[in-house]
Amino acid sequence: MKRNRVGIALSAVGIHASIGSVYAWSVLTKPVMAEMGISLSSTTWAFSIAILFLGLSAAFLGKFVERIGPRASGLLSMLFFCSGLIGTALAVSMKSVALLYFFYGAVGGIGLGIGYITPVSTLVKWFPARRGFATGLAIMGFGFASLIGGPLMQKLTALYGLSANFLIMGGAYAVVMTLSSLYLMPPKAGEPADSTRAAKPSRPGNFGRFGGFSSPTSPAASDSSP
Repeated sequence: MKRNRVGIALSAVGIHASIGSVYAWSVLTKPVMAEMGISLSSTTWAFSIAILFLGLSAAFLGKFVERIGPRASGLLSMLFFCSGLIGTALAVSMKSVALLYFFYGAVGGIGLGIGYITPVSTLVKWFPARRGFATGLAIMGFGFASLIGGPLMQKLTALYGLSANFLIMGGAYAVVMTLSSLYLMPPKAGEPADSTRAAKPSRPGNFGRFGGFSSPTSPAASDSSP
């Protein structure tokens, strides 16, 4: 299927809007504390571990992500991140801090790191002349995640409970991230990408081969002897 830049951009935002929900953790701290009977510092450690693994996986898995391609790495990110959310539901129901740190922190954090670099590395290939714009477009998804995900999680927790909230969000993000990952693909040779216009070939009177200025020479002048 032929890809276009708009679809690629939306897919990138879809992945980042999913994994960016980690920044809405603050709205769940009080419910987690009440459900599991742990302190605020213990609850905050789950978020800190997730960010730690985000940085580690983004730093050390960059070449791996480039090698397997955006589709596979996006699906791998979905697998880790959504498994982390589902595992968090288990940790909450079992009131296990160790499982909370493992699933939300380590497993989910690895999904965050892979999902963070995958859309960015793909977008800059589709927007080679606007790399800053492409990066900002992908990161914008994190803002949407906090804006939308936070209130939604609060509503789901109030209606169905904390564990069910993680299960519902894990399932929803799995769908969004899967569809987004399946659309991601680097541009093929000859496929339109946003790039600057090709430089025009040099004409007489432009800079010459070795950087010197060359003026047009008429045939008559070239044949004349000094």
